[in-house]
Amino acid sequence: MLYPNWADLYEAITRLDPDAQAMVQGDRRITWGEFDDRAARLAGVFQRWGLEPGAKLSLFLYNCPEYLELAYGAFKGRLVSTNVNFRYHTEEVRYLVQDAEAEVLVFHGSLADRVAGLGADLPPHLIQIDDGSAPLLEGAVWYEELISEAEPAAAIERSGDDLLMLYTGGTTGMPKGVMWRHGDLFQAISYPAYVAAGMNVPTSIDEVVAITARLRASNASPVMLSAPPLIHGTALFLALSVFLRGGRVVLLANRHFDAHELWQQVEAEGVTDLAIVGDSFARPMVKALAEREEQGSAVDLDSLRVISSAGVTWSEATKAELRQRSASVMLLDMLGASEGGPFAVSMTPPGEQPGDTASFKIADGVVLLDDDDREIPPGSDRVGRLARKGTAPLGYFKAPEKTAETFKVIDGERYTIPGDYAKVAADGTVTFMGRGSVCINTGGEKVFPEEVEEALKLHPAVVDCNVVGVPDEQYGEVVTAVVQLQPQHGDISDDDLSEHVKSQIAGYKRPRHIVRVDQLFRSPTGKSDYRVARETALKALGMN
Repeated sequence: MLYPNWADLYEAITRLDPDAQAMVQGDRRITWGEFDDRAARLAGVFQRWGLEPGAKLSLFLYNCPEYLELAYGAFKGRLVSTNVNFRYHTEEVRYLVQDAEAEVLVFHGSLADRVAGLGADLPPHLIQIDDGSAPLLEGAVWYEELISEAEPAAAIERSGDDLLMLYTGGTTGMPKGVMWRHGDLFQAISYPAYVAAGMNVPTSIDEVVAITARLRASNASPVMLSAPPLIHGTALFLALSVFLRGGRVVLLANRHFDAHELWQQVEAEGVTDLAIVGDSFARPMVKALAEREEQGSAVDLDSLRVISSAGVTWSEATKAELRQRSASVMLLDMLGASEGGPFAVSMTPPGEQPGDTASFKIADGVVLLDDDDREIPPGSDRVGRLARKGTAPLGYFKAPEKTAETFKVIDGERYTIPGDYAKVAADGTVTFMGRGSVCINTGGEKVFPEEVEEALKLHPAVVDCNVVGVPDEQYGEVVTAVVQLQPQHGDISDDDLSEHVKSQIAGYKRPRHIVRVDQLFRSPTGKSDYRVARETALKALGMN
Protein backbone atom coordinates (compact mmCIF):
# COMPACT_ATOMS: atom_id res chain seq x y z
CA MET A 1 0.00 0.00 0.00
CA LEU A 2 1.32 3.43 -0.96
CA TYR A 3 1.59 5.75 2.06
CA PRO A 4 3.25 8.88 0.63
CA ASN A 5 3.96 12.47 1.56
CA TRP A 6 2.09 14.80 -0.80
CA ALA A 7 5.14 16.93 -1.52
CA ASP A 8 7.01 13.85 -2.74
CA LEU A 9 4.07 13.02 -5.04
CA TYR A 10 3.86 16.50 -6.54
CA GLU A 11 7.61 16.84 -7.00
CA ALA A 12 7.67 13.58 -8.97
CA ILE A 13 4.76 14.74 -11.16
CA THR A 14 6.45 18.11 -11.76
CA ARG A 15 9.58 16.42 -13.11
CA LEU A 16 7.48 14.64 -15.72
CA ASP A 17 6.61 17.93 -17.52
CA PRO A 18 7.28 21.25 -15.74
CA ASP A 19 5.61 23.18 -18.60
CA ALA A 20 2.23 21.50 -18.16
CA GLN A 21 -0.43 23.80 -16.72
CA ALA A 22 -1.34 23.31 -13.07
CA MET A 23 -3.71 26.21 -12.23
CA VAL A 24 -5.86 28.82 -13.93
CA GLN A 25 -7.78 31.75 -12.47
CA GLY A 26 -8.95 34.47 -14.81
CA ASP A 27 -5.93 35.64 -16.81
CA ARG A 28 -3.48 33.89 -14.48
CA ARG A 29 -1.89 30.65 -15.67
CA ILE A 30 0.61 28.76 -13.54
CA THR A 31 2.62 25.80 -14.81
CA TRP A 32 3.64 22.81 -12.77
CA GLY A 33 7.22 24.12 -12.77
CA GLU A 34 6.09 27.51 -11.41
CA PHE A 35 3.80 25.81 -8.89
CA ASP A 36 6.70 23.72 -7.59
CA ASP A 37 9.19 26.61 -7.58
CA ARG A 38 6.92 28.98 -5.69
CA ALA A 39 6.05 26.30 -3.14
CA ALA A 40 9.78 25.59 -2.69
CA ARG A 41 10.43 29.29 -2.09
CA LEU A 42 7.71 29.32 0.56
CA ALA A 43 9.32 26.31 2.21
CA GLY A 44 12.60 28.26 2.13
CA VAL A 45 10.91 31.15 3.94
CA PHE A 46 9.53 28.82 6.60
CA GLN A 47 12.99 27.36 7.13
CA ARG A 48 14.51 30.85 7.40
CA TRP A 49 11.92 31.76 10.01
CA GLY A 50 12.98 28.72 12.03
CA LEU A 51 9.61 26.96 11.84
CA GLU A 52 9.86 23.34 12.91
CA PRO A 53 8.01 20.41 11.33
CA GLY A 54 4.45 20.43 12.62
CA ALA A 55 4.19 24.24 12.90
CA LYS A 56 0.73 25.49 11.88
CA LEU A 57 0.01 27.73 8.88
CA SER A 58 -3.51 29.26 8.88
CA LEU A 59 -4.98 30.29 5.51
CA PHE A 60 -7.57 33.09 5.76
CA LEU A 61 -8.13 33.39 2.02
CA TYR A 62 -10.62 33.46 -0.80
CA ASN A 63 -10.12 30.99 -3.64
CA CYS A 64 -6.84 31.73 -5.38
CA PRO A 65 -3.77 29.86 -6.71
CA GLU A 66 -1.86 31.05 -3.63
CA TYR A 67 -4.08 28.86 -1.45
CA LEU A 68 -2.81 25.72 -3.19
CA GLU A 69 0.75 27.06 -3.41
CA LEU A 70 0.75 27.59 0.36
CA ALA A 71 -0.62 24.10 0.99
CA TYR A 72 2.13 22.65 -1.24
CA GLY A 73 4.75 24.87 0.42
CA ALA A 74 3.58 23.57 3.80
CA PHE A 75 3.89 20.00 2.53
CA LYS A 76 7.43 20.68 1.34
CA GLY A 77 8.48 22.25 4.65
CA ARG A 78 6.60 19.65 6.76
CA LEU A 79 4.31 22.35 8.17
CA VAL A 80 0.59 21.83 8.81
CA SER A 81 -1.79 23.99 6.76
CA THR A 82 -5.16 24.84 8.32
CA ASN A 83 -8.25 26.58 6.93
CA VAL A 84 -9.98 29.73 8.21
CA ASN A 85 -13.37 30.56 6.73
CA PHE A 86 -13.14 33.93 4.92
CA ARG A 87 -16.67 34.70 6.11
CA TYR A 88 -15.55 34.70 9.73
CA HIS A 89 -15.43 37.85 11.83
CA THR A 90 -12.55 38.73 14.13
CA GLU A 91 -13.68 36.71 17.16
CA GLU A 92 -14.24 33.61 15.04
CA VAL A 93 -10.81 34.04 13.46
CA ARG A 94 -9.28 34.52 16.90
CA TYR A 95 -10.74 31.22 18.07
CA LEU A 96 -9.38 29.25 15.10
CA VAL A 97 -5.92 30.83 15.12
CA GLN A 98 -5.55 30.27 18.85
CA ASP A 99 -6.96 26.76 18.76
CA ALA A 100 -4.59 25.78 15.94
CA GLU A 101 -1.64 27.44 17.71
CA ALA A 102 -0.84 29.03 14.36
CA GLU A 103 2.62 30.48 13.88
CA VAL A 104 1.79 31.90 10.43
CA LEU A 105 -1.40 33.60 9.24
CA VAL A 106 -1.85 34.32 5.54
CA PHE A 107 -4.72 36.63 4.53
CA HIS A 108 -6.09 38.66 1.64
CA GLY A 109 -5.84 42.43 2.04
CA SER A 110 -9.63 42.73 2.03
CA LEU A 111 -9.65 40.70 5.27
CA ALA A 112 -6.94 42.79 6.95
CA ASP A 113 -9.35 44.65 9.23
CA ARG A 114 -10.44 41.38 10.85
CA VAL A 115 -6.81 40.33 11.27
CA ALA A 116 -5.90 43.69 12.80
CA GLY A 117 -8.63 43.15 15.38
CA LEU A 118 -6.71 40.18 16.80
CA GLY A 119 -4.36 42.60 18.53
CA ALA A 120 -2.11 40.76 20.98
CA ASP A 121 -3.37 37.41 19.66
CA LEU A 122 -1.72 37.83 16.26
CA PRO A 123 0.53 34.90 15.25
CA PRO A 124 4.28 35.66 15.04
CA HIS A 125 4.31 35.75 11.22
CA LEU A 126 1.79 37.54 8.98
CA ILE A 127 1.69 37.29 5.19
CA GLN A 128 -0.65 39.56 3.22
CA ILE A 129 -1.77 38.84 -0.34
CA ASP A 130 -2.31 42.06 -2.24
CA ASP A 131 -5.78 42.13 -3.79
CA GLY A 132 -5.70 45.91 -4.26
CA SER A 133 -8.03 46.57 -1.36
CA ALA A 134 -5.81 47.62 1.56
CA PRO A 135 -2.32 48.85 2.43
CA LEU A 136 0.12 46.48 4.09
CA LEU A 137 -0.96 45.69 7.64
CA GLU A 138 1.61 46.66 10.25
CA GLY A 139 3.77 43.64 11.02
CA ALA A 140 2.88 41.80 7.82
CA VAL A 141 4.94 41.10 4.68
CA TRP A 142 3.70 41.07 1.10
CA TYR A 143 3.30 37.56 -0.32
CA GLU A 144 4.83 38.28 -3.74
CA GLU A 145 7.83 40.10 -2.27
CA LEU A 146 8.43 37.18 0.05
CA ILE A 147 8.33 34.72 -2.87
CA SER A 148 10.56 36.78 -5.15
CA GLU A 149 13.25 37.32 -2.53
CA ALA A 150 13.34 33.76 -1.19
CA GLU A 151 15.64 30.93 -2.22
CA PRO A 152 13.90 27.65 -3.04
CA ALA A 153 14.32 25.13 -0.24
CA ALA A 154 16.18 21.96 -1.09
CA ALA A 155 14.19 18.74 -1.03
CA ILE A 156 14.22 17.07 2.37
CA GLU A 157 13.23 13.70 3.72
CA ARG A 158 9.55 13.74 4.61
CA SER A 159 7.03 11.34 6.07
CA GLY A 160 3.59 10.04 5.15
CA ASP A 161 2.76 10.79 8.79
CA ASP A 162 3.07 14.55 8.22
CA LEU A 163 -0.25 16.33 8.74
CA LEU A 164 -2.82 18.47 6.98
CA MET A 165 -5.48 19.88 9.30
CA LEU A 166 -9.02 20.70 8.21
CA TYR A 167 -11.28 22.63 10.58
CA THR A 168 -14.89 21.54 10.58
CA GLY A 169 -17.74 24.03 10.52
CA GLY A 170 -18.63 23.18 14.13
CA THR A 171 -21.00 20.20 13.86
CA THR A 172 -21.37 19.51 17.60
CA GLY A 173 -19.71 22.54 19.13
CA MET A 174 -17.05 24.97 18.05
CA PRO A 175 -14.96 24.05 14.97
CA LYS A 176 -12.49 21.23 15.51
CA GLY A 177 -9.25 20.55 13.64
CA VAL A 178 -9.43 17.19 11.87
CA MET A 179 -5.87 15.84 11.62
CA TRP A 180 -5.23 13.98 8.37
CA ARG A 181 -1.91 12.21 7.91
CA HIS A 182 -0.68 12.53 4.33
CA GLY A 183 -0.65 8.78 3.79
CA ASP A 184 -4.17 8.31 5.15
CA LEU A 185 -5.47 11.20 3.06
CA PHE A 186 -3.96 9.63 -0.05
CA GLN A 187 -5.90 6.45 0.65
CA ALA A 188 -9.13 8.42 1.27
CA ILE A 189 -8.74 10.51 -1.89
CA SER A 190 -8.00 7.48 -4.02
CA TYR A 191 -11.74 6.99 -4.61
CA PRO A 192 -12.41 10.26 -6.51
CA ALA A 193 -8.89 10.29 -7.96
CA TYR A 194 -8.71 6.77 -9.34
CA VAL A 195 -11.55 4.37 -8.56
CA ALA A 196 -14.38 6.66 -9.75
CA ALA A 197 -12.34 7.24 -12.93
CA GLY A 198 -12.08 3.49 -13.58
CA MET A 199 -8.43 3.08 -12.59
CA ASN A 200 -6.59 0.95 -10.07
CA VAL A 201 -5.10 2.73 -7.06
CA PRO A 202 -1.31 3.02 -7.58
CA THR A 203 1.00 1.26 -5.14
CA SER A 204 4.12 3.41 -5.67
CA ILE A 205 5.07 6.95 -6.62
CA ASP A 206 6.44 5.58 -9.90
CA GLU A 207 2.96 4.22 -10.67
CA VAL A 208 1.41 7.62 -9.87
CA VAL A 209 3.78 9.21 -12.39
CA ALA A 210 3.11 6.48 -14.94
CA ILE A 211 -0.65 7.04 -14.71
CA THR A 212 -0.09 10.78 -15.19
CA ALA A 213 2.10 10.12 -18.25
CA ARG A 214 -0.52 7.83 -19.82
CA LEU A 215 -3.30 10.35 -19.21
CA ARG A 216 -1.33 13.18 -20.76
CA ALA A 217 -0.27 11.05 -23.73
CA SER A 218 -3.91 10.28 -24.50
CA ASN A 219 -5.03 13.88 -23.86
CA ALA A 220 -7.12 12.63 -20.92
CA SER A 221 -5.65 14.65 -18.03
CA PRO A 222 -8.44 16.03 -15.86
CA VAL A 223 -9.28 19.73 -15.89
CA MET A 224 -11.29 20.44 -12.76
CA LEU A 225 -13.23 23.57 -11.96
CA SER A 226 -13.44 23.82 -8.20
CA ALA A 227 -16.51 26.00 -7.64
CA PRO A 228 -16.79 25.78 -3.81
CA PRO A 229 -14.33 27.57 -1.52
CA LEU A 230 -11.03 25.76 -0.95
CA ILE A 231 -11.56 26.29 2.78
CA HIS A 232 -13.96 23.32 2.55
CA GLY A 233 -12.74 19.75 2.36
CA THR A 234 -14.83 18.95 -0.74
CA ALA A 235 -13.09 21.55 -2.89
CA LEU A 236 -9.60 21.16 -1.41
CA PHE A 237 -9.50 17.37 -1.50
CA LEU A 238 -10.88 17.18 -5.04
CA ALA A 239 -8.28 19.73 -6.18
CA LEU A 240 -5.54 17.68 -4.54
CA SER A 241 -6.89 14.56 -6.27
CA VAL A 242 -6.74 16.25 -9.69
CA PHE A 243 -3.10 17.20 -9.09
CA LEU A 244 -2.45 13.51 -8.35
CA ARG A 245 -3.24 12.80 -12.01
CA GLY A 246 -1.15 15.72 -13.24
CA GLY A 247 -4.24 17.71 -14.11
CA ARG A 248 -5.20 21.37 -14.05
CA VAL A 249 -7.33 23.17 -11.45
CA VAL A 250 -9.53 26.07 -12.62
CA LEU A 251 -10.69 28.59 -10.01
CA LEU A 252 -13.44 31.16 -10.48
CA ALA A 253 -12.28 34.78 -10.25
CA ASN A 254 -15.51 36.17 -8.79
CA ARG A 255 -15.64 35.92 -4.99
CA HIS A 256 -19.40 35.43 -5.11
CA PHE A 257 -20.65 32.41 -7.00
CA ASP A 258 -21.52 33.38 -10.56
CA ALA A 259 -23.03 30.52 -12.58
CA HIS A 260 -22.48 32.36 -15.87
CA GLU A 261 -18.78 32.68 -15.09
CA LEU A 262 -18.69 28.97 -14.27
CA TRP A 263 -20.10 27.96 -17.64
CA GLN A 264 -17.83 30.42 -19.45
CA GLN A 265 -14.84 28.75 -17.82
CA VAL A 266 -16.13 25.28 -18.64
CA GLU A 267 -16.16 26.26 -22.31
CA ALA A 268 -12.92 28.26 -22.33
CA GLU A 269 -10.81 25.75 -20.40
CA GLY A 270 -12.34 22.50 -21.61
CA VAL A 271 -13.30 21.55 -18.07
CA THR A 272 -13.74 17.79 -17.60
CA ASP A 273 -14.51 17.61 -13.87
CA LEU A 274 -16.80 20.04 -12.07
CA ALA A 275 -17.03 20.19 -8.27
CA ILE A 276 -20.15 21.77 -6.74
CA VAL A 277 -22.12 21.74 -3.49
CA GLY A 278 -25.60 20.40 -4.22
CA ASP A 279 -28.52 22.57 -5.21
CA SER A 280 -26.99 25.72 -3.72
CA PHE A 281 -24.80 25.63 -6.85
CA ALA A 282 -26.82 23.45 -9.22
CA ARG A 283 -29.99 25.57 -9.20
CA PRO A 284 -28.19 28.79 -10.33
CA MET A 285 -26.24 26.71 -12.84
CA VAL A 286 -29.42 25.36 -14.43
CA LYS A 287 -30.90 28.85 -14.51
CA ALA A 288 -27.78 30.19 -16.25
CA LEU A 289 -27.94 27.38 -18.82
CA ALA A 290 -31.56 28.29 -19.59
CA GLU A 291 -30.70 31.98 -19.93
CA ARG A 292 -27.91 31.18 -22.39
CA GLU A 293 -30.31 29.04 -24.40
CA GLU A 294 -32.86 31.88 -24.49
CA GLN A 295 -30.10 34.13 -25.87
CA GLY A 296 -29.39 31.61 -28.64
CA SER A 297 -25.92 30.69 -27.32
CA ALA A 298 -26.32 27.37 -25.53
CA VAL A 299 -23.35 26.35 -23.38
CA ASP A 300 -21.02 23.79 -24.98
CA LEU A 301 -20.82 20.93 -22.45
CA ASP A 302 -18.91 18.48 -24.66
CA SER A 303 -15.75 18.51 -22.52
CA LEU A 304 -17.53 17.67 -19.25
CA ARG A 305 -17.15 14.09 -17.99
CA VAL A 306 -18.03 14.32 -14.27
CA ILE A 307 -20.00 16.66 -12.03
CA SER A 308 -19.43 15.75 -8.38
CA SER A 309 -21.11 17.10 -5.28
CA ALA A 310 -20.94 16.69 -1.51
CA GLY A 311 -22.11 18.64 1.48
CA VAL A 312 -25.76 19.45 0.75
CA THR A 313 -28.77 17.94 -1.05
CA TRP A 314 -28.52 17.68 -4.84
CA SER A 315 -32.08 17.14 -6.02
CA GLU A 316 -33.31 14.81 -8.71
CA ALA A 317 -34.89 17.82 -10.47
CA THR A 318 -31.64 19.73 -11.00
CA LYS A 319 -29.78 16.54 -11.90
CA ALA A 320 -32.46 15.87 -14.54
CA GLU A 321 -32.07 19.41 -15.94
CA LEU A 322 -28.33 18.82 -16.30
CA ARG A 323 -28.83 15.36 -17.78
CA GLN A 324 -31.27 16.82 -20.34
CA ARG A 325 -28.47 19.02 -21.64
CA SER A 326 -25.73 16.39 -21.59
CA ALA A 327 -26.12 12.64 -21.88
CA SER A 328 -22.39 11.98 -21.48
CA VAL A 329 -21.75 13.44 -18.01
CA MET A 330 -21.49 11.25 -14.91
CA LEU A 331 -23.33 12.78 -11.93
CA LEU A 332 -21.53 11.78 -8.72
CA ASP A 333 -23.28 12.66 -5.46
CA MET A 334 -21.39 11.77 -2.28
CA LEU A 335 -22.36 11.76 1.39
CA GLY A 336 -19.21 12.55 3.33
CA ALA A 337 -17.72 14.57 6.16
CA SER A 338 -14.53 16.38 7.08
CA GLU A 339 -13.73 13.24 9.05
CA GLY A 340 -13.75 11.06 5.95
CA GLY A 341 -15.90 9.38 3.37
CA PRO A 342 -17.67 8.81 1.18
CA PHE A 343 -20.18 7.04 3.41
CA ALA A 344 -22.73 6.70 0.63
CA VAL A 345 -22.70 7.42 -3.10
CA SER A 346 -25.31 8.21 -5.72
CA MET A 347 -23.78 7.64 -9.14
CA THR A 348 -25.69 8.43 -12.33
CA PRO A 349 -23.63 7.03 -15.23
CA PRO A 350 -23.71 8.68 -18.67
CA GLY A 351 -26.97 8.10 -20.48
CA GLU A 352 -28.94 7.16 -17.37
CA GLN A 353 -31.61 9.23 -15.63
CA PRO A 354 -31.01 10.30 -12.02
CA GLY A 355 -32.74 8.49 -9.19
CA ASP A 356 -34.75 9.97 -6.36
CA THR A 357 -33.41 12.90 -4.36
CA ALA A 358 -31.07 11.86 -1.53
CA SER A 359 -31.13 8.20 -2.58
CA PHE A 360 -27.67 6.76 -2.05
CA LYS A 361 -25.97 3.39 -2.11
CA ILE A 362 -23.83 2.53 0.88
CA ALA A 363 -20.12 2.83 0.08
CA ASP A 364 -17.55 0.05 0.40
CA GLY A 365 -16.32 -0.36 3.97
CA VAL A 366 -19.35 1.41 5.47
CA VAL A 367 -21.75 -0.21 7.93
CA LEU A 368 -24.68 0.87 10.10
CA LEU A 369 -24.22 0.77 13.86
CA ASP A 370 -26.80 0.91 16.64
CA ASP A 371 -26.27 2.91 19.83
CA ASP A 372 -24.47 -0.09 21.36
CA ASP A 373 -21.97 -0.14 18.47
CA ARG A 374 -23.37 -3.34 16.99
CA GLU A 375 -23.80 -3.68 13.24
CA ILE A 376 -27.35 -3.38 11.89
CA PRO A 377 -27.85 -5.68 8.90
CA PRO A 378 -29.17 -4.08 5.68
CA GLY A 379 -32.90 -4.54 5.20
CA SER A 380 -33.77 -4.45 8.90
CA ASP A 381 -35.58 -1.08 8.61
CA ARG A 382 -33.74 0.08 11.74
CA VAL A 383 -32.15 3.51 12.08
CA GLY A 384 -28.46 3.63 12.98
CA ARG A 385 -25.28 5.63 12.57
CA LEU A 386 -23.22 5.36 9.39
CA ALA A 387 -19.72 4.18 10.24
CA ARG A 388 -16.71 3.68 8.01
CA LYS A 389 -14.06 1.07 8.67
CA GLY A 390 -10.40 1.52 7.95
CA THR A 391 -8.58 4.64 6.75
CA ALA A 392 -9.45 7.68 8.84
CA PRO A 393 -7.96 10.89 10.25
CA LEU A 394 -5.70 10.67 13.27
CA GLY A 395 -8.38 12.49 15.28
CA TYR A 396 -9.31 16.01 16.41
CA PHE A 397 -6.57 18.40 17.44
CA LYS A 398 -6.49 18.85 21.24
CA ALA A 399 -9.83 17.05 21.66
CA PRO A 400 -9.16 13.50 22.92
CA GLU A 401 -12.67 12.93 24.28
CA LYS A 402 -14.37 13.95 21.03
CA THR A 403 -11.79 11.92 19.10
CA ALA A 404 -12.70 8.84 21.13
CA GLU A 405 -16.41 9.41 20.34
CA THR A 406 -15.99 9.88 16.58
CA PHE A 407 -13.08 7.51 15.88
CA LYS A 408 -14.01 4.40 17.81
CA VAL A 409 -12.15 1.13 18.08
CA ILE A 410 -14.72 -1.68 18.06
CA ASP A 411 -13.57 -5.30 18.33
CA GLY A 412 -10.06 -4.22 17.38
CA GLU A 413 -11.10 -2.28 14.25
CA ARG A 414 -11.19 1.51 13.94
CA TYR A 415 -14.39 3.17 12.73
CA THR A 416 -15.20 6.76 11.76
CA ILE A 417 -18.65 7.74 13.10
CA PRO A 418 -19.37 11.45 12.44
CA GLY A 419 -23.01 11.24 13.57
CA ASP A 420 -25.07 10.72 10.40
CA TYR A 421 -28.21 8.65 11.05
CA ALA A 422 -29.68 6.50 8.27
CA LYS A 423 -31.51 3.32 7.30
CA VAL A 424 -30.01 0.83 4.83
CA ALA A 425 -32.24 -1.35 2.65
CA ALA A 426 -31.41 -4.92 1.65
CA ASP A 427 -30.06 -3.69 -1.71
CA GLY A 428 -27.75 -1.19 -0.01
CA THR A 429 -29.93 1.87 -0.62
CA VAL A 430 -29.33 4.47 2.09
CA THR A 431 -32.12 6.68 3.43
CA PHE A 432 -30.39 9.57 5.19
CA MET A 433 -32.18 10.62 8.36
CA GLY A 434 -30.01 13.57 9.42
CA ARG A 435 -27.35 14.48 11.94
CA GLY A 436 -27.74 13.33 15.50
CA SER A 437 -26.58 16.76 16.60
CA VAL A 438 -28.50 20.00 16.16
CA CYS A 439 -26.01 21.32 13.62
CA ILE A 440 -27.54 23.24 10.70
CA ASN A 441 -26.13 22.60 7.21
CA THR A 442 -26.90 25.59 4.99
CA GLY A 443 -25.45 25.52 1.48
CA GLY A 444 -22.57 23.34 2.65
CA GLU A 445 -21.77 25.60 5.62
CA LYS A 446 -22.28 24.17 9.10
CA VAL A 447 -23.80 26.46 11.70
CA PHE A 448 -23.70 25.82 15.45
CA PRO A 449 -27.05 27.04 16.89
CA GLU A 450 -25.75 28.22 20.26
CA GLU A 451 -23.32 30.60 18.59
CA VAL A 452 -26.17 32.31 16.74
CA GLU A 453 -28.29 32.32 19.89
CA GLU A 454 -25.59 34.08 21.86
CA ALA A 455 -25.32 36.74 19.16
CA LEU A 456 -29.09 37.25 19.12
CA LYS A 457 -29.31 37.53 22.90
CA LEU A 458 -26.99 40.53 22.82
CA HIS A 459 -29.79 42.49 21.16
CA PRO A 460 -31.76 44.45 23.82
CA ALA A 461 -35.07 43.34 22.33
CA VAL A 462 -34.41 39.61 22.76
CA VAL A 463 -35.41 37.82 25.97
CA ASP A 464 -34.65 34.28 24.83
CA CYS A 465 -34.24 32.30 21.63
CA ASN A 466 -33.52 28.96 19.99
CA VAL A 467 -31.98 28.55 16.56
CA VAL A 468 -32.84 25.62 14.28
CA GLY A 469 -32.64 24.67 10.62
CA VAL A 470 -35.70 24.42 8.39
CA PRO A 471 -35.82 22.90 4.87
CA ASP A 472 -34.89 25.10 1.91
CA GLU A 473 -35.06 24.12 -1.74
CA GLN A 474 -31.79 25.78 -2.69
CA TYR A 475 -29.61 25.59 0.43
CA GLY A 476 -30.86 22.36 1.97
CA GLU A 477 -31.52 24.15 5.27
CA VAL A 478 -31.61 27.76 6.36
CA VAL A 479 -31.00 29.23 9.80
CA THR A 480 -34.24 30.08 11.61
CA ALA A 481 -34.59 31.78 14.99
CA VAL A 482 -37.50 31.20 17.37
CA VAL A 483 -37.42 34.32 19.56
CA GLN A 484 -39.13 35.73 22.61
CA LEU A 485 -38.98 39.53 22.61
CA GLN A 486 -39.28 42.19 25.27
CA PRO A 487 -42.92 43.45 25.13
CA GLN A 488 -41.82 47.04 24.53
CA HIS A 489 -39.76 45.96 21.51
CA GLY A 490 -42.49 44.12 19.64
CA ASP A 491 -42.16 46.48 16.68
CA ILE A 492 -38.52 45.54 15.99
CA SER A 493 -38.21 44.21 12.43
CA ASP A 494 -36.95 40.78 11.39
CA ASP A 495 -34.29 42.48 9.27
CA ASP A 496 -32.99 44.39 12.30
CA LEU A 497 -32.56 41.15 14.26
CA SER A 498 -30.92 39.37 11.34
CA GLU A 499 -28.53 42.25 10.65
CA HIS A 500 -27.64 42.39 14.35
CA VAL A 501 -26.41 38.78 14.11
CA LYS A 502 -24.62 39.48 10.83
CA SER A 503 -22.70 42.34 12.48
CA GLN A 504 -21.13 39.91 14.95
CA ILE A 505 -20.58 36.63 13.14
CA ALA A 506 -20.36 35.36 9.57
CA GLY A 507 -23.23 36.43 7.34
CA TYR A 508 -24.29 32.89 6.39
CA LYS A 509 -25.07 32.26 10.07
CA ARG A 510 -27.70 35.01 10.30
CA PRO A 511 -31.33 33.89 10.59
CA ARG A 512 -33.21 33.84 7.29
CA HIS A 513 -36.51 33.42 9.17
CA ILE A 514 -37.59 34.92 12.50
CA VAL A 515 -40.44 33.18 14.31
CA ARG A 516 -41.84 35.11 17.30
CA VAL A 517 -43.31 33.39 20.34
CA ASP A 518 -44.83 34.77 23.54
CA GLN A 519 -42.83 32.31 25.66
CA LEU A 520 -39.90 30.18 24.52
CA PHE A 521 -40.29 26.56 25.56
CA ARG A 522 -37.51 25.03 27.64
CA SER A 523 -37.25 21.71 29.46
CA PRO A 524 -37.83 21.59 33.24
CA THR A 525 -34.07 21.72 33.72
CA GLY A 526 -33.84 24.91 31.64
CA LYS A 527 -32.25 23.22 28.62
CA SER A 528 -33.15 24.11 25.06
CA ASP A 529 -35.63 21.78 23.38
CA TYR A 530 -34.67 22.00 19.73
CA ARG A 531 -37.31 19.49 18.69
CA VAL A 532 -40.08 21.75 19.99
CA ALA A 533 -38.37 24.84 18.57
CA ARG A 534 -38.15 23.27 15.13
CA GLU A 535 -41.78 22.13 15.22
CA THR A 536 -42.79 25.66 16.23
CA ALA A 537 -40.82 27.14 13.35
CA LEU A 538 -42.17 24.69 10.78
CA LYS A 539 -45.74 25.35 11.86
CA ALA A 540 -45.32 29.14 11.79
CA LEU A 541 -43.74 28.96 8.32
CA GLY A 542 -46.40 26.62 6.98
CA MET A 543 -43.95 23.76 6.46
CA ASN A 544 -45.41 21.16 8.81
